Amino acid sequence: MLGTLLALREHGILGLNARNRDYIMRHNPRRRYPLVDDKLATKRLALAAGISVPELYCVFATQHDVKSVTERLRAHPDFVIKPAHGSGGNGVLVIDGRRKDLVVKPDGRGLKPDELAFHVSNILSGVYSLGGVPDTAMVEYRVRVDPIFDPVSYQGVPDIRLLVYRGIPTMAMVRLPTRLSDGKANLHQGAVGVGIEIATGKTCHGVWQNRSVDEHPDSGGSLSHIAIPNWPQLLDLAARCHELTGLGYLGVDIVLDRVQGPLLLELNARPGLGIQIANRRGLRPRLEAIDRLPCIPTTAAERVALALELFHTH
Repeated sequence: MLGTLLALREHGILGLNARNRDYIMRHNPRRRYPLVDDKLATKRLALAAGISVPELYCVFATQHDVKSVTERLRAHPDFVIKPAHGSGGNGVLVIDGRRKDLVVKPDGRGLKPDELAFHVSNILSGVYSLGGVPDTAMVEYRVRVDPIFDPVSYQGVPDIRLLVYRGIPTMAMVRLPTRLSDGKANLHQGAVGVGIEIATGKTCHGVWQNRSVDEHPDSGGSLSHIAIPNWPQLLDLAARCHELTGLGYLGVDIVLDRVQGPLLLELNARPGLGIQIANRRGLRPRLEAIDRLPCIPTTAAERVALALELFHTH
């Protein structure tokens, strides 16, 4: 066991305890957590800062609202319902279209109006929320996946996770839905994680179910050398989220819409460490390199330029 720990340390792997002690507790004031733990608050904060997000159609806040679910969503042929305080993709329901009186999921299964209302009711009851507390159900625009991901994604919407430390984009990956993950971009549920080179915006290594992969398990599409569109814009968006939240150790999740381009999906004050596996590289050397800087630039553009300089090789 000791030998394994020493080997991980030699490779710069950041562990959970060190992440919590040295980075989250030190750089993330607890009073700022509500800004990212509440997706509705995050969306309003981003809009006020001029950052693009998926359009919010409506909000269900009380059980009394449940009776109006069908009527309030009638005008939208497709949409996404999610809990404001959910995590890990739990409780997210994607509706791809309609068939007679049914709303249809991406896998073709239809839901009756009472099933849709029951899902909203569960969200409000806190079934999917952090700590099981009563929640709010958000209904928003369903992202149209950028065609660059068509060969390497199953049904759902891939998202790009950027880890931002002290305002500097530090490491990145794209999470690709699979059949196993039921179309969700969640590594723990079976999505594929693929590292992205900070300097180039190109994918490099894939990991699925804790093993290295070169191809998407469902489509067989190659996972490497995919050039992420609008990469400089994504880096700038991620860097701006430092000022937006006041958090020094931050996960920024972005989706690429084929019409609207990059959209901020959500923020995370406790981003996981799977990004290291996807990149086959430890976080610790990069974080320590940032800590050694004599000063951190005040503008997002300068911090992005610094990231490109610091991490010009994968």
